[in-house]
Amino acid sequence: MTQTNTVAAVISPVVIAFSFASTNALAVAGSHGQGTSHNAAHAPEADMFGKPGNARKVSRTLPVEMTDDMRFGPAAVSVKQGETIRFVVTNKGKLLHEMVLGTMDELKAHGKAMSQQRQLRHDDPSSAHVEPGQKGDIVWQFTKAGDFYFACLIPGHFEAGMFGKIKVLKG
Repeated sequence: MTQTNTVAAVISPVVIAFSFASTNALAVAGSHGQGTSHNAAHAPEADMFGKPGNARKVSRTLPVEMTDDMRFGPAAVSVKQGETIRFVVTNKGKLLHEMVLGTMDELKAHGKAMSQQRQLRHDDPSSAHVEPGQKGDIVWQFTKAGDFYFACLIPGHFEAGMFGKIKVLKG
């Protein structure tokens, strides 16, 4: 074996291994932790009611509290089409909670997936996963008028009534 062939024989497996590891790291980075990408599942729905907002162009800030009695406060909000809203989400409870924006059909389907895979975690601009006593935020621009929703998709929370309504009025 020549020196060139020896170098190629050593480098090729290293490059292949590195490429495989990098691809896996990228796949996990946008996932729930169990290989189910929230971003891929949520992207078509995001187009139905809005898109991630620009934090420098926030129209207004809406505080939202989550409690262990499986409720959001307020349970309903109204925004105008085109508005960019910063939701400041506070977990007032001792349990983990989250706020996920979406259509009711998307939230129901995603909630079902969450109950089947208990280790799922959202990493998406339309959600805030908030530890007890902590705050998170969502900056979202509502591009379509209509009725949309927010929910906690931690298994059992949505089923216990932990969801609210967003009325987007024609701008």
